Amino acid sequence: MSIQLELPPELESQLSTEALRVNLPLSEYILRVLSIGKVLSNPPKTKAELVAYWQSEGVINSRPDITDSQEYARKLRQRAETRTQT
Repeated sequence: MSIQLELPPELESQLSTEALRVNLPLSEYILRVLSIGKVLSNPPKTKAELVAYWQSEGVINSRPDITDSQEYARKLRQRAETRTQT
């Protein structure tokens, strides 16, 4: 389905800026913003629903390069604790 909308210039600019920030095409970013509305009106009620939602959104397994999440978290914590203050 294709819909053509006339957006106020300020809103178009805000959406474009945010789409660039998250490295998405504007049309895909707008689809994500619209789909969040349906989740907010019907949020996951159980842990299983939350996991299913995260899977459908591609959050779970989005970092195949991380094979041991606990070790990765330890390394992040270590780096944060030992970075120097400027």
